[in-house]
Amino acid sequence: MNRVNIYRAATNDQTSIANLFIDEYMADANDAQLKIYLFLLRMMNANLPTSVTDIADKFNYTEKDVLRSLMYWESRQLLALDFDASHNLSGIRVLSLDNTYEAPRTAPRITPVLSFIRPASMQTGMTARAGITPPAANRTAAAAGSRPANDKFDNREISKPDYTLDELRDFKNNEDIEQLLMVTEQYVARPLTRSDMETILFLYDRLGFSTDLIDYLVQHCVERGKKDFRYIEKVALAWHEQGITSPADAQNASRKYDKVVYTIMKSLGKNASPAPKELEYINKWTKEYGFLLDVIQEACDKTVMTTDNHRFAYADGILSKWYRAGVHHKTDIPAADAAYKQTAQSADKPRRTNNKNDNIVTKNKFNNFAQNTYDFDELEQNILSN
Repeated sequence: MNRVNIYRAATNDQTSIANLFIDEYMADANDAQLKIYLFLLRMMNANLPTSVTDIADKFNYTEKDVLRSLMYWESRQLLALDFDASHNLSGIRVLSLDNTYEAPRTAPRITPVLSFIRPASMQTGMTARAGITPPAANRTAAAAGSRPANDKFDNREISKPDYTLDELRDFKNNEDIEQLLMVTEQYVARPLTRSDMETILFLYDRLGFSTDLIDYLVQHCVERGKKDFRYIEKVALAWHEQGITSPADAQNASRKYDKVVYTIMKSLGKNASPAPKELEYINKWTKEYGFLLDVIQEACDKTVMTTDNHRFAYADGILSKWYRAGVHHKTDIPAADAAYKQTAQSADKPRRTNNKNDNIVTKNKFNNFAQNTYDFDELEQNILSN
C-alpha cells in the first residue's frame, strides 16, 4: 500500500508556554509585559506579522509601553530585537527557553531602553541621543561621561546631599529625565519615592552618570533580583570608582565577572544563582585573595572529590591555606601542598610511652587511612563556625 501523511486538521489553534517561563519569569513581569509576550508567541506560532502599532492598538497601550515591554523581555534574554539603520524596529526573535542552565545565555544588546522611546522616534525614526543640560550649576566635566583629572576616587567624599523639592522638580522637568524615571518605575514595578528620585539625581548630578548609564545600571541590578535603591547606589559607586562611563563599559565589566561566578558555581556542582553568602566567598577569592580562575577551579575540584556538604566553606579553607602559602599561579600549588603535607606529618609523628609493650599512640585519629594534603578536622571546624 502507498504511504500516507499524518497531519492535524488545524495547526494554529494552540499556543504552548514553557513551564520554565511560568516558574522563573512570569512572577516578575507586569501585566503589559505578560500580555505582549504571550501575544508574540501566538503570532509566531501562526506565522502572522505584527507591529508595535498593532500591539498597542490591540491592548490599548501606547507604543512606548509596547517598546518598554519588548526591551524588558530582551533584557531577560527571551527576545532579541532587530533594528534597521534608522533605528526602527525591524524584527523580533523569540529565543528558546530550552537548556537555559546548560550555558550562559547570550548577553542582550547594550543599548538602554531610553534610546528607543524618545518622543519623536515613532514617526520619524529613532534619533541619536541629544545632550542633556545638567540640573546643577556646579556639575563638572564628569557629566559628559569623562572622569576627572584626578584618577583617584574616594567614595567617602561623594556623599548624597539632601535635595530640595525645587531641585527635584527641576530635575523631573527635563524630558529625558522624565523618561528615565518612567522606565525605572517599569523596572522596579512600583512608583518611585522621593528617596528613590534623590538617588537617581545623585547618580546624574554628582557621579556624572548619563541617563543611558543609569538606565543600564537599574536594569543590571533588577535582573539580579535587586530592586533596593541602596544596593543600586552601591553598585553605582563601585562603577564610578572603576571609571565606568557608558553601558558598554558596564557590560564588559559585568560579563567578565558573571563568567567567573558562573564557572565557579558549575565547578562546585551548583546550577542556581549564587546566594549572598556564596557571593561573599567568590568576591573574597577573586578580589581579596586575587586568585586566578584556574587556581579557584583547582580548589573546587578538590572540594567536590571530598565532600557533598558545605562546599563553599570547604573550598574557602583550601584557598585560604594557599593564600597564606603565597600561591599565585596553578603551578605553585604542588609545592604549597607538599610543604603543608610535610608540616602536617611532622606534627603527627608517633609518640611512644615509656612502656615498651604499650601500643603506639598517635595524635591523628585518622591514622588508619591514607593521609590527605588537608587537615579535615580543621576544615570541618571552619565550616561549622560559619
